[in-house]
Amino acid sequence: METSGDIQVKELNKRASGQAFELILSPSASNAKAEFLLSPLKKKETSLDEIKKKLEAAEERRKSQGAETLKHLAGQREHEKEVVQKAMEERCNFIKVTKEKLDQKMEANKENRTAQMAALTEKFKEKDKKLEEVRKNKEVMKESKN
Repeated sequence: METSGDIQVKELNKRASGQAFELILSPSASNAKAEFLLSPLKKKETSLDEIKKKLEAAEERRKSQGAETLKHLAGQREHEKEVVQKAMEERCNFIKVTKEKLDQKMEANKENRTAQMAALTEKFKEKDKKLEEVRKNKEVMKESKN
């Protein structure tokens, strides 16, 4: 056992995993004991005014915290309104663009249909002309035979 100042070191059994020591601290002087023997600090009595001030401060903190919470919630509501507004604008723009595309397609289909009908009408007119011509030729041939 070794002693150095206020500490005593006592070696315990040596083991395969390592060594173990026990440290023993000895009291240095009677001064240290005297410090611990002093009476504990007396609690200061709080006056009614101090209690009122503390209660008022606590109430102010509560109000401030409530105001912060309301401010935070108002900010969240504002953000939600902005998100909804943006979604509505995007929806309206989508509807507008889709309607314009549909109108363009319908106009193109109408023009194509009109062109097809005009082509068919022209084709039928030509056929009617040929039929009329053939009839006239038949009549002329009949008359020339007679």
